[in-house]
Amino acid sequence: MTKTQYDKISRPFRSQKPQKALLAVNRLLTYTGYALYPLMVIYLFFTDFCRCVCAVAVPGSGFILLTVVRRMINRPRPYETLDIAPIIKKDTRGNSFPSRHVFSMTEIAVTAFLISPVLGGILLFFSVCLAVIRVIGGVHYPTDVAVGFLAGVVWCMIGYMILL
Repeated sequence: MTKTQYDKISRPFRSQKPQKALLAVNRLLTYTGYALYPLMVIYLFFTDFCRCVCAVAVPGSGFILLTVVRRMINRPRPYETLDIAPIIKKDTRGNSFPSRHVFSMTEIAVTAFLISPVLGGILLFFSVCLAVIRVIGGVHYPTDVAVGFLAGVVWCMIGYMILL
């Protein structure tokens, strides 16, 4: 992505109301996923302990592995390389690839499929929305969020196939 491309996609969100809305939706989607995950684990603890163990082991191991990989890659963020003012304020340097926000939300969505395909589908949609917001917000490149999403789906599918 170039500075011109970023300016083009972020322009509609640069005024105050759209910017506030984008930031609010970013927080809402993030907090929704992170609030639902422990509730799903608690539900599975009481209804299907085997799936509960898997619902902790698979996303947890994926989160740790992804954190290690992105530290090794240490890709700069768009606001570092494109000289842009991101809509989502962040002072983190590097660790852009892959997106851990999108990866985590995707893992939560795939885990939700263990309980309800409808809930899982809704959360996958939230994950895609979060990916778009993170790019428009200037904190990730499209490849960061695409790989974060795909890695979350693949990691969980393989993990759940092996453990369940």
